[in-house]
Amino acid sequence: MIGGVERTRILHRSVRVTLAASLGFYTFVYGLDEPVLALYALFGPISLGLLSPIPGSGRQRAEVMLKALPVGLGLVTLGTVLAVHTWAAVLGMLVVGFLLAFAAVAGPRPAGAAPGLQLFYILACFPPYEPDTLGLRLAGLTFGVVALVLCELFVLPPPPEPTYRAALAQALATARDTITGDNALSPEELRAAGARLRLSNTSPAQRPAGPGRAARGLAQAGSAARRLLEQLAHLTEMGELRELVRSGARNDSVRESGQGGRDTALRTLLPRVVSLLDDTAAALRTGRAAPGSQRMDEAIDDFQRIRARQAGPADEVPPAEVLRRQAALLAVAESVRALEISVRVGLDGRRTPPIEPTELFWYTHAATAQLWLRRITGNISLRSVQFHNALRIAAALAAARLVAGSLDLTHGFWVLLAVLTLSRTTVGEAWTAIRQAVTGNLVGAVVAGALLTGLARHTEAYAAILAPAMLIAFALGPLLGIAWAQGLFTLVVATAFAQIAPASWRLAEARIVDVVTGSAIGLLCGMLAWPAGARAEVRRTMAGLLYESGPLIKGTVGMLAAVPPGSVPAPASLPALHRLRLAESAYAQFRSEPGSDVHVRADWHAVLLTAHHILLGAQWLPRFDLPTNALPPEAGDRARAGASALARTTDRLADLCSGRRPKTADKATPPVRPTGPPLPVLVDLDMWLRSLTAQLTRIEAGLPEAIRRPARGTTAAGTPSPGPGSGPDGPGN
Repeated sequence: MIGGVERTRILHRSVRVTLAASLGFYTFVYGLDEPVLALYALFGPISLGLLSPIPGSGRQRAEVMLKALPVGLGLVTLGTVLAVHTWAAVLGMLVVGFLLAFAAVAGPRPAGAAPGLQLFYILACFPPYEPDTLGLRLAGLTFGVVALVLCELFVLPPPPEPTYRAALAQALATARDTITGDNALSPEELRAAGARLRLSNTSPAQRPAGPGRAARGLAQAGSAARRLLEQLAHLTEMGELRELVRSGARNDSVRESGQGGRDTALRTLLPRVVSLLDDTAAALRTGRAAPGSQRMDEAIDDFQRIRARQAGPADEVPPAEVLRRQAALLAVAESVRALEISVRVGLDGRRTPPIEPTELFWYTHAATAQLWLRRITGNISLRSVQFHNALRIAAALAAARLVAGSLDLTHGFWVLLAVLTLSRTTVGEAWTAIRQAVTGNLVGAVVAGALLTGLARHTEAYAAILAPAMLIAFALGPLLGIAWAQGLFTLVVATAFAQIAPASWRLAEARIVDVVTGSAIGLLCGMLAWPAGARAEVRRTMAGLLYESGPLIKGTVGMLAAVPPGSVPAPASLPALHRLRLAESAYAQFRSEPGSDVHVRADWHAVLLTAHHILLGAQWLPRFDLPTNALPPEAGDRARAGASALARTTDRLADLCSGRRPKTADKATPPVRPTGPPLPVLVDLDMWLRSLTAQLTRIEAGLPEAIRRPARGTTAAGTPSPGPGSGPDGPGN
């Protein structure tokens, strides 16, 4: 059910598009008697204003349209030149279709403008081959787009939407109040606050999904904020958050309890964590980065120096519960440190010197060209849903252009328009859309045929009908569904073309033939190319992410337990980072597909959150906890055994996700708490491993029975299951 705000947005958009399209069409048909100018002035606003889901406010949409205009002029020129031969137009359609569809990797706004740009090439690449009309085509398109831009700015412009920065600031305020105890929330409420930062819960115009530093910084800040809220939820469940807050807030209570200064480290760091959360939230609200740089680095260094001094004689070592609270606060502080850095980059956007760990903050000092190259190359993979979609739509459009040109279909433009507007990422969804579209077109064609027969060549009647017909079609179509949209659009097309050239009821007949042809081609391509959409791909990418997570856990623990310390290099995190980006992309498309909650009820978002936890732990534990003296042999063995058990768990969950029969049957079990002297590094490791154990247990509990008991040797889709090395291993986006 479409809400009131969305209905208002659709109605306002229909007014703007109708006004812009009518202005150029009537002026050029009846004022200058230039049908070519009129045609392009009509379809320019319809393509960019109606058929392109460009998100954002009026100013944001107008900016995207102005930037798209030069590209559109180039595509019209290319299409006009390649219309000389069918094969040339088909090859051009294949290349243009892929590039524009693949532009989705640049973010929601380029993705939104892509359908309109596709239509500019499609309209120009059909016969008749008339390169001498190129100037008129470009002039008509320019007029139509400029008129639409002015309407977006001054005629019922869409209002600005809440920004992602505001949502981040609210999440940080929630975390701050939870840490100080000012507003104690339940674990479910904390996780719900984190869920509001998911990109799927953010309007497309405000999603930080681009390849630039600012967008990457805000996206990483969102991940860090979700991890922080998950940490606080976990501490609340364990009953440890209240003790942590109490110990950090009351200096006298520690001395009165006879513990001396043993909690000095916690009382030193906690206020700085709260202060930095306050300053970072304020910076997000104002849009200006907080003064100073990497304050949390200094705070954590001071904290660790105090903890190192505590690791003296046995009678001076704080009790284990104090060290556990300190370890919990250190993990929270590292999340806040990631927030501090990523928010600063997200607000400033300029290059910085390298920031540790460079594997996570590589984009802060990378050149703009490198950022774009990494985004593009990271998605040129059969494991990328963006690559899937681009190949599917390019093949379908090229096939439609070949069929329309070879059969010399009248108004073959509509064949490709049907492919473009009715294609979906799953066959089931596409078939539903096609059935409704064909039904609507049949009804619309009957009405249009009767209209063309009854009015004959009375162009003044068509002129009186066109503007109201556009207003009604552009408003009611999105509100009432695909069948209404297609039927009403058929009436709009009939009344428009009847004013450009003599038309009869056969125009409606031609539209039906073209729509059915385009629908059949789109459905066939959908059946041959990834018919299940992201449903199978999200399982494969999540499995690949889990396969890469196990070695990262073992490598991190192996580095800390090495003898002598520092003799084992840090584990490679780039493969896991790449898998994480592919999994995030597949999950985003999966959540956009209707019925995703029905098909698979697994908590894939929990897998992504756990992977973030593993990656961050693999960075900050060696950075802040690398011991100067070798760990006791028994402690090192226990830590390695716990890491190996977790790695087996991630492999087993990956097997389940990919459809393989797991090699191991043991479930995640909490590691044995360290015995002997409670060294800070051992306590920190224990907290990290226990937190991962809890998260992996929750992930397994969320897997549906169909995934827990897969058929031997096959995935749920019936295809051979991928191994842990399938897919690209290059850097991600």
